[in-house]
This record gives sequence, structure tokens and C-alpha cells, in this order.
Amino acid sequence: MVDKDKLRLNYIDGEWIECDSKETFENWNPADNEDLIGHHQYSNEEDVFKAVKAAKSAEKVWSDIPAAKRGRFLKTISELLEKRKDEFTKTITREEGKTLDESTGEVKRAVDIFQYYSVKAKEIGGDIKSANENDKLLYTIKEPLGTVGLITPWNYPLAIPSWKIAPALAAGNTIVFKPASLAPETSRKLIECIDESGIPKGVINYITGSGSTVGSAITIHPDIDAVSFTGSLNVGKKVREDAARSGKRVQTEMGGKNPTLIMESADINKAVDIVKNGAFGVTGQACTATSRAIVHKKIYDDFISKLIEKIENIKVGPGLENPDMGPQVSEEELQSTLDFIKIGLEEGAILETGGNELDTGYFSKGHFIEPTVFSNVKPDMAIAQEEIFGPVLSVIKIHSFEEAIKVANSVIYGLSASIVTKDLSEANRFVNEIESGVVKINEKTTGLELHVPFGGLKDSSSKTWREQGESALDFYTISKTVYMNY
Repeated sequence: MVDKDKLRLNYIDGEWIECDSKETFENWNPADNEDLIGHHQYSNEEDVFKAVKAAKSAEKVWSDIPAAKRGRFLKTISELLEKRKDEFTKTITREEGKTLDESTGEVKRAVDIFQYYSVKAKEIGGDIKSANENDKLLYTIKEPLGTVGLITPWNYPLAIPSWKIAPALAAGNTIVFKPASLAPETSRKLIECIDESGIPKGVINYITGSGSTVGSAITIHPDIDAVSFTGSLNVGKKVREDAARSGKRVQTEMGGKNPTLIMESADINKAVDIVKNGAFGVTGQACTATSRAIVHKKIYDDFISKLIEKIENIKVGPGLENPDMGPQVSEEELQSTLDFIKIGLEEGAILETGGNELDTGYFSKGHFIEPTVFSNVKPDMAIAQEEIFGPVLSVIKIHSFEEAIKVANSVIYGLSASIVTKDLSEANRFVNEIESGVVKINEKTTGLELHVPFGGLKDSSSKTWREQGESALDFYTISKTVYMNY
């Protein structure tokens, strides 16, 4: 029986409506299996058709609004998010599991994103070029693509939708948006803010449901002009192939196996903090999370000793109590992490700390696990090659900078990578030789500035357009060249 007070609706053509099937799915707090957040719409292809039709009909209305005026809508959205920041913080924590501090940071990020693109909207234009004749003006203008499909993951349920939606709107596109089914409530509240901004109906449309049904229907729909996807590697590859097959512009971000190199000259205490925060912040559920610590042999034992001391002091608990680390987002994600821990033990890695599910007493209602560290990890082990997406760190011993780079580059991913060193030569060589889209010196692999490009190499991204900053506007616009003979 659906609790009507917790019934959540799709948003299509400016109206909150039930899906075609009238079916719903449940959204639960990962720290408390008695806390039902809502019943969300289990949409199908018919709902996608309605959303695309609405978005297509709104294209001219939205694109005809001058970019500077579109920016005013984004500024209003930013202000509405700021006004409801405490509500958003609690919602992210309830449905995704982040600590309150982590959720607060995500809300601030979303506020800043909409503010940033409200200003950048005014700068969307083109270039004037020199022509071959004196009586000719040669210039370019940038126009929106049309209608774009946005498919987002659960781990940053406000920030990632924001950094896709804001530049798409600023550029003049209409949107069909599908959030992840594990965290649809936060993005629903974001749509409430967008609706309250007074944006014309049909400009943004929000549909919940399965990726295999709703996501696929968005990707292959002939009236969707571009698709932006963030999620798993296997799904991302299918999205990329399906979108490209129908001639769509596509960008995908599909995860990482991010290394931090700890060199002989490193300040060990600083290195320990960098790795701890990069690996176990947001419960390791970030595409940029530190998954491998690649440590020089001369400081290897000292590093592990100091790291374990720090890790064993991490307090785990429900995010609403603001511990150091919250739960995993679902039973399925928790089980996947436990399976990798078992594989690591079978492969011969040494379990230094953690590795156990926390499921008794205080933890019995949620999906909790201890922060976990493996040593004696070989570069070809599964736990050193595959994305785990949980609080598990593999520590690998190396003998030289050259070996460290070789190990760091030995995976199919290339999203974020960092090095801890006092050697300027090593730092510069790292920048040049690491196969990664994000490169950090003496910083953790997580954490991104919103005004610079974000994306990876190899199987981490689609090698097309970057997200964030001005690069995002490049993805959502297309150039027109004008020859004006006067």
C-alpha cells in the first residue's frame, strides 16, 4: 500500500504527474531500514516520450530568451538552494548516507555551480575572425543543441545533476533528466527549486525509473540531441554506443581506480592524512576516491603503521549523527565491497585493518562496514585493478619512481591521480607521465574546483567533451559560422 504522503511524482511539461504504469518503487535510508523516504514513480518508455515531447516543444521558447536572462533563472535557483540548504543537507544524508558535514559541502557546491553558470551565461557568444575581403564580416555564434538527456548516479545526488543541468540551461537547451533510483529525492527537491524559479514549462523534465528502461529510452530517442551520463563502466559503454549509433553528441564519466603515489621524500604524516581522507571520505563512494596507495619501500612500513592508527580511529555511524564515515548506499553495494574483500584475502593480500560488516546492535538497521586496508597487494590483483566503490584501500610497495608510474598506469581507468613528494622533479615528471585526466600534487585525489574541466582518460571517460567550467558549455552548444558580405 502506497503512503500517499510519501508519493513522489514525475515532473513533465511543468506539472507533477504519475507515471504511465502507476507503479512505484521505494527509497530507503541506508542507515535505517525503518526510514522510508518515499515512493517514486517506476516510469516506462511512454513517460520518456511525453517528457521528450514537452522538452522539444519548449526548445524555441527557452532558446529565444537571451542568455543573460537565462542566467537570471540560474541565479534564482542558486538562491532557492541556499534558502533550503539545511533541508537539502538532511535529505542527502537520509537517502545517500553521507555525513552531515559531507552533505553540507555538496549543497554548497550546488549553490556555487548555479551561481557560476548564471554569470557564464552572459558570456556565451562567439568569435570575430579576419576575412579575406574588406567588405566582409566573418564571425561565429554559439547556439544550443536542442534537447539533452541527463542520466546521473546516486553518490552525489545534488552536485552531479547540478553540474549537468546548470550549463545545459545556460546554453539554452531543454532537458529530460533521470536520476539514479537509489537517490531520487534530493534531485526531486532540486526540480522543485527550478520550478519555483519560474522557468517556462517543458524546459526541464524529471523522470524516475530503472536505467534499463528509462535511461535506455532517453539514450535512443531520436529527438534527444545529446546525452550526458555518469555511472558505471558497463552501463556507460552501452550509453555511449547507443547514443553514437543514432548520431547524438555524448559524454560519459565511468569511474576510476585512483592512485596516490607516496615517494621517499614525502612527509609521512601529511601523506597518511591525504590518503585517509581520499580513500574513506564519503565512505569511498566517489569516482575520484583513492583506491591504491603506491608507497616507496623505504617508508612503506612506517606509512602503514601510521595509516592503520588513523584508520582505526575512524568513527562509523548513521550520517545524521555526523560521524567520520557513514554507511554504504545499499545492501547490494555493501555486498559488492564484502565480495572484493574476500577476493583480496584469497589473492594473498594482508588484511591490516577492517574488512568486516557492522551489523549488530547500533549498526543493525543499516549497511555499515569497517574502513579496510590491505597491504602486500600486487599490482595485478583484482583489488588493485577493479573499481570497488567502497571504503577499501590497497597499499602497494614500489622501489622507484619509474615503478610507481608503471603501477599507477597499469589499470584501465585514468580519472584522478595524486603524488606526495618534496621532489620538484618527481612532481613534474608525474604530471607528464601519469595517465589521468585529473592530476594532483600533495593533495588527495578527491575534491574538484567547479570552474575547471573534469574528466578522465582511458575507460574513465568518453574522450569527447569535459564537464564543468567553460568546457561544459562547449558540450551543450554548437557553433555557426557567419559570412556577412556588406
